[in-house]
Amino acid sequence: MNVRQALTDLKGNDPLIRLNDVEVDPASVRAVLINEVVPEDPRQDFYGSSGELYLSTTLPLFQKAGLNVRSIRDILDLGIYITNAVKMPKTAYAVDPENMDQSLPWLEAELALFPNVKVILLMGDVAKKMYNRIARKTLQRNVIPSLATYKLRGTPFYHGDIRVMPSYIMTGGNILIEKSKMQMAAEDIAEMYRLIR
Repeated sequence: MNVRQALTDLKGNDPLIRLNDVEVDPASVRAVLINEVVPEDPRQDFYGSSGELYLSTTLPLFQKAGLNVRSIRDILDLGIYITNAVKMPKTAYAVDPENMDQSLPWLEAELALFPNVKVILLMGDVAKKMYNRIARKTLQRNVIPSLATYKLRGTPFYHGDIRVMPSYIMTGGNILIEKSKMQMAAEDIAEMYRLIR
């Protein structure tokens, strides 16, 4: 299944929304990592023609977690799909709430493509907020409390049978500088992988 095509078939075409142009076996996906926002240049995204920007931090995180990956395809082959919560690039330092509103139904439809997901890893506060908005539709409450991530790590949260784990943003140069956050994000990825094996 091509994710972009499947979502376009479900929801139509929105030229402002950027979707992953990648072939995936939906039944093989056991975990989804939700990053915060698409990059300004779509070629730099996880499945972009270059991918250098986002993969330059993502691959080292997976390697630090003990997973032998050298490409986004290696990550997919482990049953792990990566996406962005907000499907439009940022126009300022903070993510525009209107872009979050517009992206939410697309993210929800995207997650529904994968029937065998056991773990969702929320990489950053925007991903946490977006996923909580989805969860409130069925749970009438947030699945992840509005507390600092370091206070929540290690606490098991569930949305139905899916384990939902808050973690730190996995893209951008800051993750390489903030060694403690890089270590914690790598530990979360290792735990996510342990849960889906």
